[in-house]
Amino acid sequence: MTALGLLLAAASAVAINGGYSLQHAAASELPALRVRTFHRLFLNGRWLTGFLGGIGGWVLYVVALRLAPLSLVQAAAAGGIGVLALGAGRLQPRERLGIAAAAIGLALLALSLGSHTGTGRGDARTVALWMACSVVAAVVAVVLFRSGAGFGTAAGVLYAAGDVGTKAAVLGGARLWFVPALLACHGLAFVAMQLGFQRGRRLGTAGVAVLWTNALPIAAGMVLFAEALPPGWRGAARVAAFAFVLAAAAALSREQEQEQAQAPEPALRRT
Repeated sequence: MTALGLLLAAASAVAINGGYSLQHAAASELPALRVRTFHRLFLNGRWLTGFLGGIGGWVLYVVALRLAPLSLVQAAAAGGIGVLALGAGRLQPRERLGIAAAAIGLALLALSLGSHTGTGRGDARTVALWMACSVVAAVVAVVLFRSGAGFGTAAGVLYAAGDVGTKAAVLGGARLWFVPALLACHGLAFVAMQLGFQRGRRLGTAGVAVLWTNALPIAAGMVLFAEALPPGWRGAARVAAFAFVLAAAAALSREQEQEQAQAPEPALRRT
């Protein structure tokens, strides 16, 4: 069952990140979005195709969580950064560095999968606290970094909170109360992502979001759901993989911050 869950997670990553690529291409060409003008996105055929692809990917992700532990599902899903890199044009030096770090992290995660110790239910109050802190962190990211990377970070943190809530909700019973909270996190992440698409490159927005979306739930799997580290060198490989994913997010964010400082908002077209 775990192997099937990982296969579905990989398919989910292709669908979600392929959808991000289409959404970024469309949103970056639209006039500056405001809350009252978000409906314009749904009138764009290319954007809508990407959006529906992402929805399909999320459905696969939910099924994967029923079959495999959170940290392993996120490890498989992290491969989506490669999908985003395809067709992204000429890569900046830090983008290449970020992709390389992400690839090393994925390889180390794959090596760590040989020994798995199971997953727990997690304490509902602790999960709720994690999600609440994630919302605060997302707000801070937007306030401090009003760039594509800032909005991408906020989106990634919020999507990660929604994934943590999803893992709790799929256990059923009283945990279904997490459904409204996880949908709210995904909704806020969606808004942050689209605003980021108009302010930065694909890898500096969606790429950063994907890395945070996968790194944080890997940590949550161990902290919240008792997914213990494998023994010996496999455990060390998983810790190192987590560090490489964080380094990749930092590299991609840094590139976008430098571009933002040089040209505040050149990509936005005014209405």
